[in-house]
Amino acid sequence: MPPSPARQTTRDQRDRRVHEAVNTLLAEQGTRLSMDAVAARAGCSKQTLYSRYGCKENLLRQVMHAHIELASSHLDAPSDDLRHSLLMFARRHLDQLNRHDVVRICRLIDARSQQFTEQARQMYRDGIAQLQERLAQHLQQAIKHGQLKHDDPHFMAELLLGMIVGLDFERQRFHTPHRSSAEAQREWAEFSVDHFLRAFAPASISPNSKPERSFSR
Repeated sequence: MPPSPARQTTRDQRDRRVHEAVNTLLAEQGTRLSMDAVAARAGCSKQTLYSRYGCKENLLRQVMHAHIELASSHLDAPSDDLRHSLLMFARRHLDQLNRHDVVRICRLIDARSQQFTEQARQMYRDGIAQLQERLAQHLQQAIKHGQLKHDDPHFMAELLLGMIVGLDFERQRFHTPHRSSAEAQREWAEFSVDHFLRAFAPASISPNSKPERSFSR
C-alpha cells in the first residue's frame, strides 16, 4: 500500500534534510563521515537512517544519484532537438560543478583518496561513470535516429563531458578565477555543444556548416 500524500511529503522532506547533511559533511570530512553525524545534522535518529538507506554506502550512492538526476533526468526521453537537450545538459552540469560544496567535496576526496581508495572509486562509479552512461545512451538514440554519425557513444560521451568541463573545474580546485557567471557558462556550453555536433554531424550534413541555434546569444 503506497504511503499517504502527507506521509510521502514528510519522507521527501526528511530525505532532503539527509541529503543536505551528507553534502555538508562530505565537504567537511570527506567519506569518513558517520551515520551518527548524518543523523545529528539532519535531525533524525540513526535507526531511521539505517531503516531508510540500509548502510552508509547506500546513502552515499543515493546522494550521488540525486546529483546525476539534476543534470541528466531529461536525457531519458528522446529529443527531436538534440542541440537543445545537450545544451540543457551542459548548463545543468556546469551549474552543479560550480556549487561550492561540490568543489569542496572533490578537493577533500582527492586529498584523502589514498586512504579511502575503494570508497573514492565507488563514488566515481556512482557519479561520473553513471553520468557518462546516461549521456552515452542519449547519444546512442541520436545515432539511431540519424542525428549523429555512427561512432562509439561512450567515447563520444566522454569527449563531450571533457569539452563541457574544460579547465574550469581545475581552475576552481586551484582557487583561480573561473566561469562563475551564468552568462559565461552559457557561452561555453554553446561553444562546446556546437563544436561537438559539428565533429559528429551525420554524412548528410556538411561538417563545415554551423548548427542552427535554438536561441541567440
